[in-house]
Amino acid sequence: MNVAELVARARERLRAGGVPADEAPGDAEVLARHALGWDLTRYAVECRETPPADFAGRYEAMIARRLAREPVSQILGRREFWGLDFEVTRDVLTPRPETELAVEAVLEICGPARAAGRAPIIVDVGTGSGCIAVALAKELPEAMFIASDASLAALAVARRNAARHGVAGRIAFLHSSLIPPEQDVDIIVSNPPYIPKSAGHSLPVEVREYEPHLALFGGEDGLAFHRRLLTDTIGNLQQGGWLVLEVGYDQAGAVRALAEPHDWETGPTYRDLQGFERVLTFRARRRYSGEPDDPSEDGE
Repeated sequence: MNVAELVARARERLRAGGVPADEAPGDAEVLARHALGWDLTRYAVECRETPPADFAGRYEAMIARRLAREPVSQILGRREFWGLDFEVTRDVLTPRPETELAVEAVLEICGPARAAGRAPIIVDVGTGSGCIAVALAKELPEAMFIASDASLAALAVARRNAARHGVAGRIAFLHSSLIPPEQDVDIIVSNPPYIPKSAGHSLPVEVREYEPHLALFGGEDGLAFHRRLLTDTIGNLQQGGWLVLEVGYDQAGAVRALAEPHDWETGPTYRDLQGFERVLTFRARRRYSGEPDDPSEDGE
C-alpha cells in the first residue's frame, strides 16, 4: 500500500470517528507529511510510492490521537501564524487566523509613529503563545514590548517562541492577569477570553478538552475581561494611545457599548473572512488620572 492509499484510509477513519468532514482530508495529509518529514512538494511527487518501513507505526499513533479529537496543532506541536512557526502546547490557545487582524490593526496604528522615527511601547495582554507580540516584534524592530499572562506555563511557551524568532531581547514577559503598572504606553493589544461560560458545552471537543479554560472563558457573558480592559487600561496609555481588542463574532456591539461610559474614541474595525467584526480599536482621548479635571487649567 502506498502513502496516498494509507492517507485515504486514514481520512475515512477520521470522518467515521467524528472529525468534521471538511477537516479530515487535510488532517490526514498534514499528519502523514509530518510523520514522513516531507514538505508539500515532496509529498505531491512521492505520495504514490511505498512509505518507509517505520512510517505506518508513527502515522497510526498520530491518527489515534486525532481520533481522540486532539487538535492537529498539538499533535504537531506547532501552528503557523503571520507566516511564522509557533510552538503550541495544551497550555496555550492555538493561534487563529482572525487574531492576525489584531496584528494588522497595530501595524496600521504604528504607521505615523514609524514615519516619525518614534519607538512605540506596546503591551500584549494575555499573550498566550506570544503570537501577537512576536509577530509585531518581527514587523516593528524599533518597538519595545511587554507581554503579560496569568499563566506561568503559557509565558514559558511565549518566551520560547520569542527566542525562536530572535525577538526575546525586546519583549519583557510579566506574570499578570491584566497589565503592568506601566505608564506612557502607546498601544495595548489583547485577545482576551471571550466565550461565555454557558457556551462551554457547545464548543468542539478539540477546544473544550484540549485548550486552557483560563484563556477561553470570559465570565458569564464572555465580556468580563473586556470590561476590565476598557475600564482599567486608559490610565496606562498616553493621550491618543490605542487599545486593540479581539472579540467574539457577535460581541462587537456589546463591547462598544461597554466603552461608551469611558473616555474612548472608537477607531477602525476589522472584519474576518465571514464579514464579522472581530477586532475593535479604541483611542484614549486624554490621559486619565482618576481625579477630576482642574478647572484652572481650562484655556491654559
